[in-house]
Amino acid sequence: MSTRRGVKTPPSNNGESGAELGKTIQRLRKAYNLSLGELSEQSGVAKSIISQIERNETNPTLSTVIRLSRALDTTVDEVLRGETSSLFIEHQTKSGIPMLESQDGLCRLAIVGPLSLVDSFQWYDFHAKPKGVLESEPHPQGTIEHLYIVSGELEITTGTETKTGKPGEALRYRADVPHKIVNVGQGEAHAVMVLALRQTGQGQ
Repeated sequence: MSTRRGVKTPPSNNGESGAELGKTIQRLRKAYNLSLGELSEQSGVAKSIISQIERNETNPTLSTVIRLSRALDTTVDEVLRGETSSLFIEHQTKSGIPMLESQDGLCRLAIVGPLSLVDSFQWYDFHAKPKGVLESEPHPQGTIEHLYIVSGELEITTGTETKTGKPGEALRYRADVPHKIVNVGQGEAHAVMVLALRQTGQGQ
């Protein structure tokens, strides 16, 4: 959501999904007759990181998967699907879910939406400790943020307007201006957050 957040890389996972990802990256790289160095240059991902991914020694971040997919002329969905044929498109284990953290360290977001749709649709599971603040810079023009509060009390400010939401309530607001979420309650807050990027017809 914001360049003010830090990305925490998930711990290494030696499960099947991670192994398939590494195999797929390696297979596509060799199909294009690219060396590790050449793929690194084209994707902007460090050669050492690509090597670790192919050997299933690390879980790449979301941005890394996107950059490698583009450099290999394929989609994130195809890279994550690997060579298996199944009605299940993706199964991310707990350790494979990318986690974001607010600047103050009191807010955490799990990226639980489809990785292949991050340019148009983003889905987060949001937790904030008391007084936690998540500040976000403007998203692309027309972006709408949808927030459903599961527990706790959250204060949302978008532009110069502020509203407070309680459990069971939903707020939808412009996210193409600076905006922030603050836990103003006494306990931990939990919400589900969906971003629809570059929407039109905000007034509908």
